[in-house]
Amino acid sequence: MKRRTLAAVAALVTAGGILGGTAQPALAHQSKPKPTIVFVHGAFADASGFAASIAALTQLGYPVVAPANPLRGLASDAAYLRSVLAQIPGPVVLVGHSYGGAVITNAATGNPNVKALVYIAAYALAEGEAVAQANELGGGHSTLLDNVELRDYPGAPPLPPEVGGGADKEATIKQATFRQIFAADVPAGQAAVMAATQRPAALISLITPSGPPAWKTVPSWYLVARDDKAIPPAAERAMAKRAGAHTVEVASSHAAMVSRPGAVTALILAAVR
Repeated sequence: MKRRTLAAVAALVTAGGILGGTAQPALAHQSKPKPTIVFVHGAFADASGFAASIAALTQLGYPVVAPANPLRGLASDAAYLRSVLAQIPGPVVLVGHSYGGAVITNAATGNPNVKALVYIAAYALAEGEAVAQANELGGGHSTLLDNVELRDYPGAPPLPPEVGGGADKEATIKQATFRQIFAADVPAGQAAVMAATQRPAALISLITPSGPPAWKTVPSWYLVARDDKAIPPAAERAMAKRAGAHTVEVASSHAAMVSRPGAVTALILAAVR
């Protein structure tokens, strides 16, 4: 996508993600049916991270759905999202952040209603690739796993033998380093709330191989977070290039949807257009 095209869309969105000026009626009264925008959050987060973009898109008249990602494992999380998508009539634009990108990559495959995939500092996995492997793409290296706390939870599927077997575990980011790893450009007070309310993710999610990726048949857009400490920016660029995605880069932490909601909303509108 040409940079000036995205810039023109971005000019319609304020830093808080709300439209201003006289462009709103032109966008709000398109002749074609508006797609439903479906947001899928990643690990150590929830759907509230998309609040500013949801507000902006709702103001423009777009239907928006932001379900809770179960975070129990890639196969089951993708199956859950497929069940959500099956109940949405008409075209859909899927937006995934972080691990949510892996989920939309799998859930959208074979669904003709999904017209675009938007990755926000997210995993656009290849078939047979796991999240942990994708972190090493492009020569990058993530320090995320050095900053997580693990705990057992009952009734979980067992880990495979190659990673030690036994009961599965779930992970959270240590609150002391959450802002540094996940949200360095978010105000300290807000980042502290995000750290306290983060949702744990099943460790098995990191090692489950992806199925056939939807980005092979569905047009994709990708926002690279240049200051990301959770997913290496080099890995993000490699995934975006491999997917043939229309790519933009912003100076932001992993939590780009919180710190740069205007850029996120602009990219979604670019996908819609």
